[in-house]
Amino acid sequence: MIDFSALPRVEFAFPGALRDRLVAAVLAGEKTATTSLLAEYECEGESLSHPGERQAVVDSSGRLVAVIRTTDVQVLPLAKVGWEHARDEGEGYASVADWRAGHERFWHGPQMRGSLGDMNFTVGDGTLAVAERFRVVERIPSA
Repeated sequence: MIDFSALPRVEFAFPGALRDRLVAAVLAGEKTATTSLLAEYECEGESLSHPGERQAVVDSSGRLVAVIRTTDVQVLPLAKVGWEHARDEGEGYASVADWRAGHERFWHGPQMRGSLGDMNFTVGDGTLAVAERFRVVERIPSA
């Protein structure tokens, strides 16, 4: 049995509709990859995940819903994120360009810019991204 309280939390996006969709895609097995900006980790003073690490997935209400295990982590420029990774994010992107446009809307949004402490923050081809792959290893039953 996994001690959920000892696991680091993973939060996809900010609480709200987007997080709810992403968590549903994780639980459905459609989302097996995610992308963050290296700047997010640096701003929060967090270390990157590593293969084999387990994390508790948190929904918009703060409830733990699943445990995932990281299977791969790569730091690469945004321009190098490929189709397989974009597809495996499970959000229905039709192309890498579609994936990039969706992520830029999120990264350039006021919540992300505010969390980074830079309301003029922008990304470009050379911006370093953290591309992670994972799999669900346990679902946490609803109370």
